Amino acid sequence: MLKVISFIVVLALIVSCQTQKERKSDPVQVSGIYPGLAYYNNEGECGTGAVVPWAGRLWVITYGPHLPFGSSDKLYEITPHFEQIVREESIGGTPANRMIHKESNQLFIGPYAIDAERNVRVIPYDDMPGRHTGNARHLTDPANKIYYGTMEEGFYEVDVNSLNVKTLYEDGNVNRKPGEMAQEAELLSGAHGKGLYSGQGVLVYSNNGEATEEANRQFDVESGILAEWDGKDWKEVRRNQFVELTGPGGIYGNPNPATDPIWATGWDHKSILLGVRNVETGWDFYRLPKASHSYDGAHGWNTEWPRIRNVGTEGNPDYLMTMHGMFWRFPGDFSAKHSAGVRPRSAYLKVIGDFARWNDQLVFGCDDSAQKEFLNKRKQKGNIEGPGQSNSNLWFTSPDKPDQLGPATASGAVWLNDEVNAGEYSEPFLFSGWDKRCAWIKNGGKKTAEFSFEVDKDGSGNFITLRSVKVAPGSSEFVEFAENEIGEWIRVSSNSTTIATVNFNYTDTDERKSAPATMFAGLSTTDKNESTGGLLYGLGDNRRALGISAVNSNNGIFSETGYYELDENLNLVRKDDAKTNSFIKEKFAIPENVVEFDNSSVLIIDDSGRRWRLPLGNEAYQQLTNTAQLRICREVATERDLLNCAGTFYELPAENADGFAKIRPVASHDFRIHDYASYRGLLVMTGLDSDVKEGEHIVVSQDGNAAVWVGAIDDLWKMGKPTGHGGPWKNTDVKANIPSDPYLIGFYDKRTLEISHDKDHAVNFNIEVEPIGHGPWMLYKKVSVEPGKTFKYEFPESFQARWIRFSADEDCEATTWLEYK
Repeated sequence: MLKVISFIVVLALIVSCQTQKERKSDPVQVSGIYPGLAYYNNEGECGTGAVVPWAGRLWVITYGPHLPFGSSDKLYEITPHFEQIVREESIGGTPANRMIHKESNQLFIGPYAIDAERNVRVIPYDDMPGRHTGNARHLTDPANKIYYGTMEEGFYEVDVNSLNVKTLYEDGNVNRKPGEMAQEAELLSGAHGKGLYSGQGVLVYSNNGEATEEANRQFDVESGILAEWDGKDWKEVRRNQFVELTGPGGIYGNPNPATDPIWATGWDHKSILLGVRNVETGWDFYRLPKASHSYDGAHGWNTEWPRIRNVGTEGNPDYLMTMHGMFWRFPGDFSAKHSAGVRPRSAYLKVIGDFARWNDQLVFGCDDSAQKEFLNKRKQKGNIEGPGQSNSNLWFTSPDKPDQLGPATASGAVWLNDEVNAGEYSEPFLFSGWDKRCAWIKNGGKKTAEFSFEVDKDGSGNFITLRSVKVAPGSSEFVEFAENEIGEWIRVSSNSTTIATVNFNYTDTDERKSAPATMFAGLSTTDKNESTGGLLYGLGDNRRALGISAVNSNNGIFSETGYYELDENLNLVRKDDAKTNSFIKEKFAIPENVVEFDNSSVLIIDDSGRRWRLPLGNEAYQQLTNTAQLRICREVATERDLLNCAGTFYELPAENADGFAKIRPVASHDFRIHDYASYRGLLVMTGLDSDVKEGEHIVVSQDGNAAVWVGAIDDLWKMGKPTGHGGPWKNTDVKANIPSDPYLIGFYDKRTLEISHDKDHAVNFNIEVEPIGHGPWMLYKKVSVEPGKTFKYEFPESFQARWIRFSADEDCEATTWLEYK
């Protein structure tokens, strides 16, 4: 009996040791991000070019910003147990192409060809120079050849067996002329190539930029192209910014190339563009609203590679589209005669280069942390530097995560100060998928115009009249659409020639709570006198750690507690490195006086001198901000900023994408967040309770003197629904007919307004809105406010605009107060 008991005890110990060993070997993961899978390079950016499941593994390529002849970037092979293998065949570059060639049973990804046994062959950049942006099936010999296209309009024919390369058109980088910009090429208009696909007898190519200094500054200049080649000649289809080109066959190419549609996504300064090439009709175009404007910019750099990919299972296709910060459901049979089914899913903050379904999860390849930060500079960031070394990571989620992030509130125009002929139809604009919808019309002409709305109810291309709205010259109208006014697409026409703006603003029902999710427990709130903070810096020189100059804050007084580093296993370790600690304190100090609090709002003056006002939160933020205890602005996803102001996180486009004019509130909170940064794909924040304990999202040093919160940037949607209060005027001396500063009203709900003044007689006020961000101001209401009275108003649920402003018809002391609950 004793022997049996002893055997059981020994067996239990062995099992226990094995379990502990297995548990220790499990890779660290937070919010679907495995920090150990992060990839670095030695370039100004380290984006994810392609993510493809193949031969039992996940294959990933990264890219640097402009490296047509190779770079320090790698080809990665990820095992099902999340082991990262760096392939020794890597030659880098700026690749984002991928195609599975069925006949030869190979994956082509970047300059690599990978067979079913995971053997990798390489096409040298000496043979095929350029920034590889797309692959396509060959027009006449698809079993033996494929096409490569580059960002600077190099086009190649590659033999899939021998990998011999035939140059069809020389890449623009090969014989660069003195004085040319890096993105210039002579073959086609536009610059910054993105998509390549074939079918219906043509090779289709897209680019999304313009190689001019003007395009580097202005987001709304002519830019980009959609073009096609019939094997002999190129034809310009449309002069706009285009990105994705694909079809029902996706990464394999269309199974019926002669008849299957080809899809294209793009945008202009008005809205998203969706194109489809049909055998019978050629190209047809539609418009969708934008959730985010961080992807704008006429140079095209801010988009990375938007995609449409089948993320369903075998026999159950499910197409997911990424475009302008929104996940979209895309119908696999989309064509001009079957255009129903495009639907918004949810908004996101990550910058995504490619994605796929792998082992019953979605995996997104992201562009997280660029050392260069490119053109994204502004005074609200101070003189802060980028990370010491570019890095990015993969983001693993459940298949339904694209339905669970931010609200799908979005807007877009069909006409924006455009000359419109009598009887001319706009392009169809998406009309289904939102609970609350409205439109804004501005008649900039010299006579009354009647605007007619028509809907295509089922996506068949047949439009019927919905309603008409008369608009006087120089006037505007607000149009609310009822729930029973249905249709897949809506289009507009005017009965007279005029200059017109028609913008659609759609509002998603935001079911989030005001209280933060439990994952944020441990972050210090504004009512706490003591917290653990620290300035953050992603280290360079291949140290691949996050440096933290840790401090303790007690009643606003900072005291240093030491220098720490966060490693890939999320260990927070104290280090003796005074040099790095001093560098962080100097280069990453929080700037002072970059925003201004007053009694009604936060005033921001951008780098162009434009004035913007944002809502107030907890009153404690004024003192915390004015004493530089809180980071205000930082890039934590490539080429856009995260603004944390008065208790609200905002997505903030780069100045070259119109900056503060297109700001989007993400979440409101009551936390005293000291600093935040991107590291190995994670969002890292400091400003935690002094007695905080280790947890799923909390990492504490062994000595207890340093702590950080870690998660994904898209966890911020769970921090709390955006709220706020304030206005452009509070007991303010205003001059007759001089408008107030713009005050943010977009993306909030349950909005109320109060207006009062000090006169002993009635004063008339104009309430104007700007629904676009760079469009005309439109009169919403004229109200007369009696002496000693307060005008009170609750905005309808369908109301949506971006900015609001006020003016009075005489000098007075006035208050315009808005509450966003």
